[in-house]
Amino acid sequence: MTENNTKIRGNMIQRRLIPSYIVLIIVSFFSVFPIYWMVTAATNNTVDVAKGKIFFGTQALDNFKKLVEGTNLWQSMGNSFKYALVQTILCLLVCSLAGYGFELYHDKGKDLLFTFLLLGMMIPGVATMIPLFTMMSRMKLLNSVLGFVLPAIATPFMIMMFRQNSRNFPTDIMEAARIDGLSELGIFFRMYMPVMKATYAAAAVITFMNAWNSYLWPRVVMTDNKAQTMPILIANMANGYSVDYGMLMMGVLFSTLPTLVIFFVLQKQFAEGITGSVK
Repeated sequence: MTENNTKIRGNMIQRRLIPSYIVLIIVSFFSVFPIYWMVTAATNNTVDVAKGKIFFGTQALDNFKKLVEGTNLWQSMGNSFKYALVQTILCLLVCSLAGYGFELYHDKGKDLLFTFLLLGMMIPGVATMIPLFTMMSRMKLLNSVLGFVLPAIATPFMIMMFRQNSRNFPTDIMEAARIDGLSELGIFFRMYMPVMKATYAAAAVITFMNAWNSYLWPRVVMTDNKAQTMPILIANMANGYSVDYGMLMMGVLFSTLPTLVIFFVLQKQFAEGITGSVK
């Protein structure tokens, strides 16, 4: 009787979950469909894309050839990788140092400074665009890697993220390392960074994706076509008098693949870092 009651209860629970599963399936479909449409559109010609064809076509190779021959695809991909990689490395180093210092060496003065730092999140990026451009122009950093990355290597959100997750860092390790004669920087690089690797992975995914998909600031600071990034390349393709939508969607597909690969490779560490897990 007990086994029968357990089975009946299990069946009742499963039946109650059916509406939830249906809703999740519908939401998943609407979430994945734009990606599916992007991939199928990259295999069709302009006419089929304009008609809204949602099935795979036979023009993928032709669209790829036109994309390579008609645009600076590889140069733009290389620029985006270079800028995003440098920005990610510098942002992780600077923001983790700041979050580490704010949390593990905090006092009333640092807490007040951190409060003012968070106020910077309320200032829209567009409001700082002209002053930043003026600064980069006077420093002769237009069309350079430093001009691209300097405004984004110390963001309030990343500093706050590292500070919050640093609360889970075991301070006993620091005391033991100090007794063994390890310097403060040695504690950071040899103790803090390995323990907080999940947070670094999550921050790396967010920073890389933001740098890769950045459009407005590169559009302002990168005035030379040789320094253009993938978002600028896609925007230029879409602004022509006659837009080849098949080639355009092939470019969008190439622009999307790196961020998808990085996210899926680091998705486990990303989830752990977002939730504040410490390894």
